[in-house]
Amino acid sequence: MPSGGDLKEVDSPQRAEAESQVRVFGVSPRKGEQPRHIVRGFLEATTSDEANFDTARKYLAPQAAESWRPFDRTMVVNGGPDVTPDGVRADADGLGFSVEVTGVQVAEVDEKNSYTSREGAYLERFHLKKVNGEWRIDKLPHGLVVGEPDFERIYRSVNTYFYASLGEDAESVRSGRNVLVADPVYLRRRIDPLTETVSALLKGPSNWLRPVVNSAFPDGVRIAQGKRPALDDSGGLQVTLAPGGKGGSVEVDRQTCRRMAAQLLHTADQQSSATIQQVELKDGRGELCGTDRTAAADFAPGLLNGPAARQYYLDGSSRLIAIDEENKPGATVDGPFGAGHMATGSVAVSRDESLGAGVVADGGELYVASLSGGGEFDDPALTSRGGTNSTRLSAPSWDGLGDLWVADRDERRPRLLRLRDGRGEPQTVPVAGLGTDRIEAIRMSADGTRIALLVDDGESTTLQLGRVERTTADDGEALVRVRALRPAAPQLERVTAVSWAGASRLVLVGKEPGGVQQLRVVSTDGSAGVPPTLPGVNNVRGIAASENEERPLLADSEEGIVRLPRRDGSWQEVTKEGSAPIYPG
Repeated sequence: MPSGGDLKEVDSPQRAEAESQVRVFGVSPRKGEQPRHIVRGFLEATTSDEANFDTARKYLAPQAAESWRPFDRTMVVNGGPDVTPDGVRADADGLGFSVEVTGVQVAEVDEKNSYTSREGAYLERFHLKKVNGEWRIDKLPHGLVVGEPDFERIYRSVNTYFYASLGEDAESVRSGRNVLVADPVYLRRRIDPLTETVSALLKGPSNWLRPVVNSAFPDGVRIAQGKRPALDDSGGLQVTLAPGGKGGSVEVDRQTCRRMAAQLLHTADQQSSATIQQVELKDGRGELCGTDRTAAADFAPGLLNGPAARQYYLDGSSRLIAIDEENKPGATVDGPFGAGHMATGSVAVSRDESLGAGVVADGGELYVASLSGGGEFDDPALTSRGGTNSTRLSAPSWDGLGDLWVADRDERRPRLLRLRDGRGEPQTVPVAGLGTDRIEAIRMSADGTRIALLVDDGESTTLQLGRVERTTADDGEALVRVRALRPAAPQLERVTAVSWAGASRLVLVGKEPGGVQQLRVVSTDGSAGVPPTLPGVNNVRGIAASENEERPLLADSEEGIVRLPRRDGSWQEVTKEGSAPIYPG
């Protein structure tokens, strides 16, 4: 043990690397074990770091060991699966036993490795018979069942990337058909993560995201048998593909292949210890195509995020203030939003930072104006007829396509609205599954495929994520609708603020039932983000983050506007006087 020397800070990636050297292995069944202990031993063995669960299969009868499909799904239960004596029952003929495995289910990971929050009771029955004088499981459900602690130890969330299906709206921005959308999946940490990541990408997008994205890879294409992806010392990744049907070649044109290679580079880059510099795709006949990091930048995730060069807030005189990364006090913006002539309650800045959209303090009117030059506000772009502040317009939000979104909370006619280019005629966007619930706040993703909604059902306000589907009617009119709402923070019953904080992450302010206010990070699939919780700050009224994960968080708190740098664990004061902090978007 050293007794002297300099202190050296160990950051979390180094700790994670050290922890990755720990391996967990299952214990084989012992002679004479009874049915209940056989089932319990099998469940424990499935939490080992073995690629094909060789030890777990020793608890199975030969035919069951051959037919069991562990990767069909993974059921996640609170604490862990339970095998109680009361759940053990002998067969009528005395030749076998049935053993119940129970628990409280919290989530399911499907065959595409996609996580879905799922609450309810878990109950499955395992049947055992004697094989060569020892009890073995001969009938069991496909898949795995693991407790939350084991799931968090074994699995890691990784973003796979697919191209946004934006329809005619893709023409409104440069490279609109090359926008990559993050689709998080859960993969085992220590079982050839690079191969697992590539395989997950080739399976295609999750069932939830599939209607609004597409993959450049042909359906059914897979890693060629016996050809694991190889990464050389110079950062070159080679992947040999096989087609879905018969034959040894993958039939794609050069441009499609280039899109495949870019999709693969950005997905696999997270699972490599070294930065991937180039990707080479092959098939049974030889090289298909390749791309390097420079060329793949044309397809990089975050194309529509905007620079997010500055952050903004409203000062005590309702003037819009812009601040930069140096944490200076900031300066008023040009244009009418910097003049303070209107009592503004909330504001949003377009992703290119050329336009501002503000809702007046009483929520009744929405104004859109340039952030350059002078001038006065034009007529309001939208007016609400709600009776009170809380039943009028929500804070607006811009997507990366240049469109402005806002919710009208009028109790007689609640609507989600979109203004094309921020200036167009407001269009009502249907929200399937909303029923009588009301949208309280919205946040659009930069890629335009997902929308975060705070939804009030009269008793609680929850965070729901919807996908934004774009189609074309028979008369050629572009149609936009929100469908497939799903909870993004099911543990919280009162969420008061939310912001996008990455390609597949959101940061929010909320409370658990009977709990106190928390700042949390969640994934778009409803699982906990990294880190799951953030340092507390008093009485947070609003939160702002950027989809560029290097940018600091902003919060509107009891202490004023405060900032949390991404690599520092303490909040820093920006200004005591101010409200409604935002990033562009």
